[in-house]
Amino acid sequence: MGSKKLQVWLPVLFAIVMVVGMMIGYQLKEKTLSSRFFNLSNRTSLQELVELIKGKYVDKVPADSINQLAADELLSHLDPHSVYIPAGNLKEVNEELMGNFQGIGVEFQLLDDTVNVVNVVKGGPSEKAGVQVGDKLVMVNDSIGIAGRKLKPDDIRKLLRGPMSTEVKVRLVRGTAQKNLLITRGVIPVSPIDASYIIAPQTGYIRINKFAERTYEAFMQSMEKLQKLGMTQLVLDLRGNGGGLMKEATDIADEFLSDDKLIVYTVGEHVPRFEYRCRREGIFEKGKLEILIDETSASASEVLAGALQDWDRATIIGRRSFGKGLVQQQFQLTDGSAVRLTIARYYSPLGRNIQKTYAKGKAQYEEELAERFQNGEVVKGDTTHPVGKAYKTPGGRTVYGGGGITPDIFVPFDTTHRDTTLLKLYYKATLSSFVYHYYIQNRDYFNQIASPSELVSKFVPGEREWAGLLTYAKKDTIVLDKVRGKDKADLLQRMQALMGRQIWRNEGYFEVANRKDVTVQKAVANFK
Repeated sequence: MGSKKLQVWLPVLFAIVMVVGMMIGYQLKEKTLSSRFFNLSNRTSLQELVELIKGKYVDKVPADSINQLAADELLSHLDPHSVYIPAGNLKEVNEELMGNFQGIGVEFQLLDDTVNVVNVVKGGPSEKAGVQVGDKLVMVNDSIGIAGRKLKPDDIRKLLRGPMSTEVKVRLVRGTAQKNLLITRGVIPVSPIDASYIIAPQTGYIRINKFAERTYEAFMQSMEKLQKLGMTQLVLDLRGNGGGLMKEATDIADEFLSDDKLIVYTVGEHVPRFEYRCRREGIFEKGKLEILIDETSASASEVLAGALQDWDRATIIGRRSFGKGLVQQQFQLTDGSAVRLTIARYYSPLGRNIQKTYAKGKAQYEEELAERFQNGEVVKGDTTHPVGKAYKTPGGRTVYGGGGITPDIFVPFDTTHRDTTLLKLYYKATLSSFVYHYYIQNRDYFNQIASPSELVSKFVPGEREWAGLLTYAKKDTIVLDKVRGKDKADLLQRMQALMGRQIWRNEGYFEVANRKDVTVQKAVANFK
């Protein structure tokens, strides 16, 4: 009975202690300009309580689980985006925003419980050590076997990643031969730009996958490259971009807007209004501009799209964005963990806050995207009801606040890809695995193809490839014999795009896939 009462009251007790600690920590931050909550020279009440439970409680309770319990209980009563990050997860979480990690520089797939190298980062540690696409990794550090075991991808990453300049020994199989290689780990950049190329005469295309520390720098490099190739109009693709660092987004907005125009401002209960304004002459203030968004474009993506829509600088194409208008700041806690706490809301130049409601709780908030599919919003433009207050842009257009950025031109979601059999192909990675094996079997032929555009003309999947996929899919208990004609054609086109990725990574994939992408093609046609 006493144990049950403790389980009931522990979350509340810890939550109260955490609230007090966070209030004190925030005051300390204001005085010291530090991002750490607690003074390292003094123990906090939370630390004392944890020590008390560890030393006196009747049963053993891991300290990490106590902290997690208290933090989750407290934050669950705030907004959906304030989160606690355990110390053990903090490095990996921060790497997402740093735009790099430390490791050996390979992409791999687990096929038949074997680690297959599907891509090797050019100039990275593995390429320098002699690792090649198609190699199979079987041993790490002479004693850790990784072949024939039911390991998870995260297990493999933990073995291969590590601090820069440290060494890892790998044994690999290439054909019938085994090789032992010593690889010195290094910093592996993760590009925030999936693709940047000339998609049509004088028309550039750039796809940004996140706003990390190097996004603005990579964006400028892409812009300069495309302008040298004659670009005068641009398609900027933010679909699937969940956000990141707002400064990277505002720096990019500055390149499109003139004078000292307001880009976004933030306000919170304890944070005074702060404005992000244009500070310099932009690289592309006058060319035609279109922004692509969808229901997974969020946060910093919405800051960028909203600013350009408010100033009539760009045409927004796609579907209503996610609707995240909250600003988080990361605070370090004394035990090495951290909390990303919402400290303000951001507002577009016209004063729009596009945060969708979370008044009915976190669960319903997270289900809101699914509701868009269920009620038909993503399929029929006339069901996309504007949410929130109406605003007028300087050019006379009506835009809305609350619930995301509503596009100027709606493009419906393609429901043909929701067939359960086809979903299994993607869920089990069967199609991408087949393409990888097909590449290995025909490597000499594909190595003679110089560009994605040449691939489109020289590799046109047909009945031979379809028969191969039918046989390969049956190994994963996926039967494609009754797939409809249009779905078959879509799969063959997808096969071609995945081959582009296999050879040239994301750049190759999007150069091929965009030729059949309805949203991209509508954007290109809209320039004419």
